[in-house]
Amino acid sequence: MQLMSPLDSVFLLTETREHPMHVGGLMLLEPPEGAGLEFVGEIYRDMLGARDLQPAFRKRPASPLGGVSSVAWAFDDDVDLEYHVRRSALPVPGRVRDLLELTSRLHGSLLDRHRPLWEAHVVEGLNDGRFAVYVKVHHSLIDGVSLLRLLGRTLSTDPRDPELRTPWTVRPSSRPRRPAPSRLGELAQLVKDTAALGPSTVKLARAALLEQQLTLPFEAPRTMLNVKIGGARRCAAQSWPVQRVAAIKRAAGVTLNDVVLAMCAGALRAYLDERNALPEHPLVAMVPVSLRTEAEADSGGNLVGTILCNLATDLSDPAARLATISESTRSNKKVFSELPRAQALALSAANMAPLALAAVPGFVSAAKPPFNVVISNVPGPAEPLYWRGARLDGNYPMSIALDGQALNITVISNAGNLDFGLVGCRRSVPHLQRLLGHLDTALADLERAVGV
Repeated sequence: MQLMSPLDSVFLLTETREHPMHVGGLMLLEPPEGAGLEFVGEIYRDMLGARDLQPAFRKRPASPLGGVSSVAWAFDDDVDLEYHVRRSALPVPGRVRDLLELTSRLHGSLLDRHRPLWEAHVVEGLNDGRFAVYVKVHHSLIDGVSLLRLLGRTLSTDPRDPELRTPWTVRPSSRPRRPAPSRLGELAQLVKDTAALGPSTVKLARAALLEQQLTLPFEAPRTMLNVKIGGARRCAAQSWPVQRVAAIKRAAGVTLNDVVLAMCAGALRAYLDERNALPEHPLVAMVPVSLRTEAEADSGGNLVGTILCNLATDLSDPAARLATISESTRSNKKVFSELPRAQALALSAANMAPLALAAVPGFVSAAKPPFNVVISNVPGPAEPLYWRGARLDGNYPMSIALDGQALNITVISNAGNLDFGLVGCRRSVPHLQRLLGHLDTALADLERAVGV
């Protein structure tokens, strides 16, 4: 057995039927020219033959002395791959919508804690000849960005590469890594970061009050997205050419992420408006941002912060909305850039900390939300990738919905596209797929507004 880190324990302890704590990725693949009818079947059989599992994919929660299963890991020596790796076919007519309906059901079901905490599903039967692979792994084993990177390492830039790599057999990166902290080390670091937050809060409060630069938690309006959620999920996914987004970026003099946020803001405004649920005050998004300098671009460790962004959903003009979003992200990043690294990370933790309060009975219904939605933009591959010759057409992240945060939007760049993955509570965010149409409309509105 191996003792769990405190963070691993938290992800297991907070999981309930209403709150599955796994992350997922949906890869849409186009078989190579000349591939036979058995191409997907051959891939599936070879996946079952990939038995050199890495330790993370052999881990399951242990129950020492019959106690709670959130303090230690056990390692299975003989993993039943026929349970973990599954093959499915879509019903006729095999639309992408049918694929997303299946993904929604898979993403809403809990992983079996008596087995290693992961599953892989090969799905065929799409009417255009493509197939899909959906992988989900518990957050106690891997976070969403790391899962996307791991899936990326199974792919190749060579369409003729015959090797079939699977996530559970890919060896860790050879990049030098910092030593893992001990349990006492983690607790000591937590105390240190908390202590560092004191002077940070004073400085940032001054910036917020005197310079009006910082968006702080609990300034967001209450919306239909900020309620207690059920266990069922809806997943939606679509891609847009990165060239369209980049053209708006250049014309408006903003960042690519500003345009992505403006697309989401326009879509959320339209979605809430059609349900007569658009608040007078603007929605606020929690946005993960990198705190690395250029010299640290390839270094290991966790240097990701979080800022809160004004989405300007109270403005009807797309150009004005984009300008407000850009100013909000720029001002918030400026405040972070003026802080020492430890304080910036501590402040990021403070921005996320209210999520933990959702577990307190009555908190979600009584308090204003700390923010309304999480929107993440993850850098991805800049060139086409292949999996045994099958081209990666779409790479859609599937993240976690929580009490008080019924919708999550994650975007990853994939060759010439931006791939949007949306996950929402099936009950609290009805007709989630309509957000895809609103995203498309929001992009076209931005293009007209900036003259491209």
